[in-house]
Amino acid sequence: MSEQAGAARLEVRRHRDGAAQSAMDWVAEEVPVALVFNGISHAVMMATPCDLEQLAVGFALSEGIVSRRAEIFDVEAERVCGGAEVRLDIAQPAFLAMKERRRSLAGRTGCGVCGIESLGLLDLSPDPITPPPRPLVADAAIIARAASELPARQRLNQLTGCAHAAAWCGLDGEVKAVFEDVGRHNALDKLIGHLALQDLSPSDGFVFMSSRASYELVRKAARMNIPMLATISAPTALAVDIARQAGVTLASFCRQNGFVEYTSGR
Repeated sequence: MSEQAGAARLEVRRHRDGAAQSAMDWVAEEVPVALVFNGISHAVMMATPCDLEQLAVGFALSEGIVSRRAEIFDVEAERVCGGAEVRLDIAQPAFLAMKERRRSLAGRTGCGVCGIESLGLLDLSPDPITPPPRPLVADAAIIARAASELPARQRLNQLTGCAHAAAWCGLDGEVKAVFEDVGRHNALDKLIGHLALQDLSPSDGFVFMSSRASYELVRKAARMNIPMLATISAPTALAVDIARQAGVTLASFCRQNGFVEYTSGR
């Protein structure tokens, strides 16, 4: 395999059992990605440069820049020297509101609050989500199915060992779509963008992630009306608090043989 989206191949020196040898290996790409709304650069983040249209659409929705997919008229991604740029055309009222609370997100991978000008701009009080038409309960069988199916779908991580995954799972736990990135919140935004671009209802399934449950993941899930977030690693106390406020079911330490339920949307 000579090419892989989101990864680069380079020569390394492997040291094992006292011996060293040259080998070729894959490493995940991490580049600055600028999101440009109506010609104005709004955010720069470090991300894996694949599925960038989905990333931009998901970011616009999960950060509340637009309230619905219909407010995004066009999206176009382009690789530029040393990084990438994604240009979005959005509805004028949404653009004007964005300018009012504009923030710069230039920062490290995984940084969810870099550049916010004051604590008052942190949105840590979500509205309750709308209950899904079909109640979704954290169940051992559906968690086990998602945990079983996800590893085989983590192609970038299989190559590099350096990528988070966000999976969209059906109500029965079937993994339907997976997006990867070096940043866990980027992976989730790519998945959210995919749901929006495919006109899929966030209430018709749940998100399973190969990471800890940080506050920004739960906040994004709540804003998108996703009824359940399941993660492989632990949550933070703030993530649990936000999930409780929003009515999002939060399950962590998810394995094929069990999980820990921190909140219930029931």
